[in-house]
Amino acid sequence: MDALNGDTCCMSSNRFAILPAPAILKDYVACLRIAEHDDEEAVAIKVSPNGLPGIVFHYNTGRSALEQIVTHSGRKVCPPPLFLYGPGIEPSVMHYKRGSSATVQVIFKPHALKTLLGLDASQLANGSADLHEFSAGNLDSQLIEARSQQERVHLLTSFLAARLKQEKTRDTLVEESLRLIQQNSGALHVKDLLACLHISERQFERRFTQTVGLSPQVYIRVKRFNEALRLIKSGQFARLTDVACALNFSDQSHFIRDLKAFSGMTPKSLSQKVDDFYHDQAGYSYI
Repeated sequence: MDALNGDTCCMSSNRFAILPAPAILKDYVACLRIAEHDDEEAVAIKVSPNGLPGIVFHYNTGRSALEQIVTHSGRKVCPPPLFLYGPGIEPSVMHYKRGSSATVQVIFKPHALKTLLGLDASQLANGSADLHEFSAGNLDSQLIEARSQQERVHLLTSFLAARLKQEKTRDTLVEESLRLIQQNSGALHVKDLLACLHISERQFERRFTQTVGLSPQVYIRVKRFNEALRLIKSGQFARLTDVACALNFSDQSHFIRDLKAFSGMTPKSLSQKVDDFYHDQAGYSYI
């Protein structure tokens, strides 16, 4: 795969390249991710939530590559070739069809559904939507007919750059709260944010949920789970209880609850499989 001047990694027969966001979109897009699968067998990739929304285009010789997406609760979605997805809180399994396929993914920053696309992000919190209502013309057809990954990346970024002309008012207070959460690896509580931002809990929760799609409490839990995975994978702590303590979990039961909720595994199974997890800006996944 042409890395398009990005970082390339492999997981089994899957190859991934992470591309930086164009300068014009850097306030809204975290990065772009290209994935290619060369094995003729069908593949199922398990994905853990990371609190970030985005756009996915997936194709397999001119048709959609994804057979279906199945969430941990059993909800099944058969997505169109081009779709928009919300931050989500459930682990899911991406079932790809047989044959070579590729995926181009735009990974948004947490506030982009609201500030770039003008959506109340809570309406897309744990789901997806067709992108047709946002795109002038047949963007999905153009992507299918494109001759290279460079051209597909250009089509997607041009579509998003055009949205800047209809940019909505940014909620700088919510964006500051997101910065604080990121800076503290999720190891802080809503009361800490309220003290820093000088806002009532009710007003903050409403504004945060409309912008991000998740309540601040749930978003912090998701970010803290991702940091817990990073710490477990790093091997720097001998016991899971030490990871829970490092991330300010109130007690061991809350730590276990979140690991189960966001990974779909028990802490013991997770710690045994953690070396199989692949990680990039799109989050944690494994086959």
